[in-house]
Amino acid sequence: MNSRDTPSPWRRRAKRALAGLVGGALLSSGALLLDGRDREGPADLAVVLGSKVHESGVPSALLCDRLDRALDLYREGRVRRVLVSGALGREGHQEADVMADYLIRRGIPPQAVLRDPEGWTTFHTALHTSELLQRRGWSRAIAVSSYYHQSRCRLAFTRAGVPEVLTARARVRPTPRDLYSIPRELAGWLYYALRSYPASDL
Repeated sequence: MNSRDTPSPWRRRAKRALAGLVGGALLSSGALLLDGRDREGPADLAVVLGSKVHESGVPSALLCDRLDRALDLYREGRVRRVLVSGALGREGHQEADVMADYLIRRGIPPQAVLRDPEGWTTFHTALHTSELLQRRGWSRAIAVSSYYHQSRCRLAFTRAGVPEVLTARARVRPTPRDLYSIPRELAGWLYYALRSYPASDL
């Protein structure tokens, strides 16, 4: 064999390192998705994590799926209240208000829909949920979000001081974007595991 056809030691090491990185990423992503499986049961509150609202004011398909899952939980009697958490989006709409209107138009009484208009991130939603539960003497919340987001939600809620954290996945609609969303969630989970959760905000 020509010496030029023989991979150099450097290339062999690089290939092994790349294979290790890819394998580690796949295993970690699988563990993340497994950890984010549904953990359902009766709760004081369902918390819907916000997502994009279109310029027209219509919730994105991803956000509708999350809201529809919360509707199911309410109609099944698993929760008596729903907290919608979102903030002012780049499209100019307050996510929490759009989410609340969506639920109310579909039959949830207005008094059963609570709003968190400052849910800028999962971190903020977790802190605000913990504060609300403490204020009202509640202990159990169901985080409602997309399948790849659930593990980070549960971590954030637990670290923020929510006594009992359950999870309910929205409808799963695999898209090419998931190839970006899943690795992003893995990085986000690591960051949330390491970041501080100030007691003064609880």
